Amino acid sequence: DAFADFRVLGKGGFGEVCACQRRATGKMYANKRLNKKRLKKRQGYEAAMVEKRILARVHSRFIVSLACAFQTKTDLCLIMTLMNGGDLRYHVYNVDEENPGFPEPRAVFYAAQILLGLEHLHQHRIVYR
Repeated sequence: DAFADFRVLGKGGFGEVCACQRRATGKMYANKRLNKKRLKKRQGYEAAMVEKRILARVHSRFIVSLACAFQTKTDLCLIMTLMNGGDLRYHVYNVDEENPGFPEPRAVFYAAQILLGLEHLHQHRIVYR
């Protein structure tokens, strides 16, 4: 009850990610809801716990971090920082549908952000996916 869900941002094999707002502060987050039945059926519980531990350890401008985690009767919920702007795939294919991709300077900018995120993970001795 501490969070109000808004629109769905994405869907995956175990659940979905919704934009949500913390009622007490009005701050926006991303709520990754992982369905417990699907996790059990597809043996994804351990992977979900690894993801939770990693997100709790990292604090970088280039990687979402975990604000809090909780469970409901049906779902495991990971409340994470909300990154505005959509995902990279959206920018590659949907911004200009007739001319997918983007200019080299923009590609270099995104590559630098990805490398800084990977560097942060490696500094914390994390190798993930």
